[in-house]
Amino acid sequence: MSVKIYPFIIAALILLTGNINAQVSRFVIIPDPQNYIESFPEMYEEEINWIASKKKHFDYVIHVGDMTQNNSAPEWYAARKIMDRLNGKIPFTMALGNHDMGSAPRKSSDVRNSRMANKYFPLEIFEKDKTFGGAFEHGKIDNMYHLLDAGGVKWMIMTLEFGPRNAVLDWANKIADRYPDRTIIVNTHAYLYSDSTLMDGDDKWQPSGYGIGKAKGDSAANNGAQIWEKFVSKHPNILMVVCGHVLNSGVGTLVADGAHGNKVYQMLANFQGGVVGSQRGGNGYIRIVEYNKKNKTLDVKTYSTHLKRYHESPHHNFSFSNVTLSAK
Repeated sequence: MSVKIYPFIIAALILLTGNINAQVSRFVIIPDPQNYIESFPEMYEEEINWIASKKKHFDYVIHVGDMTQNNSAPEWYAARKIMDRLNGKIPFTMALGNHDMGSAPRKSSDVRNSRMANKYFPLEIFEKDKTFGGAFEHGKIDNMYHLLDAGGVKWMIMTLEFGPRNAVLDWANKIADRYPDRTIIVNTHAYLYSDSTLMDGDDKWQPSGYGIGKAKGDSAANNGAQIWEKFVSKHPNILMVVCGHVLNSGVGTLVADGAHGNKVYQMLANFQGGVVGSQRGGNGYIRIVEYNKKNKTLDVKTYSTHLKRYHESPHHNFSFSNVTLSAK
């Protein structure tokens, strides 16, 4: 991985001019906003308003999960009201995190109950968008995929639940096989540690360590290493995996070779309270990921819509070269 800091002037010009290159695809990654929704809603409003105002500059918005802190009706109502500002402007998808499911408010993933999420963000919202491809379960947003043509690339954005079940990974494998011509970005809440290794073991971050981890068979939950083994590594057309969830530094980056020799770029980004240096629920930081088909580069920038500047750390602003797409 080659690392470089982006000069402010160049980065500002990119945001002002937008996608003027027909061979550039640009995605916004929204890390866990749970503390915004709980305590600093104005910060999340500022973030979403900024993204909506740049609608010509971005092709898709990917939300990595933990929309709420307590999975409560007031929080879901606030989240929906803010996210509605993207409707008709930029298509988006959202993963469900551990805080977005459970038997009751503050019961984080004790059971796989996503009723509140599906009440305030019904699947029909996403079905209305021309990019919608399909969902694992009828009428539920927990696992779904979208098809997007941007920057000269045929993309698929596949969103998987927190600790995806075996049955979900079986479904995901079938969808990936059905679209060999699509370059896939996998979006799931918990996948990578802040030390840039795949989630595995029995620590507190593991989906298998929550109540949902008690299920067996087709309903058994999978951690990052299992998601890689059972799904991600198997498909030559999977390019990226994005996730959140983990605190500490809130950042991790892993590049690994899949079973077909293709490189998979896997990235954790999280800025919520508890992450080192976090303020006001996350400082308004979002990730901007840009793929340039002509130059074969994958650029990652981290920008604060509140501070109006890019993150100072090279761990949050970097570039991959010789990125070759393996979709047929």
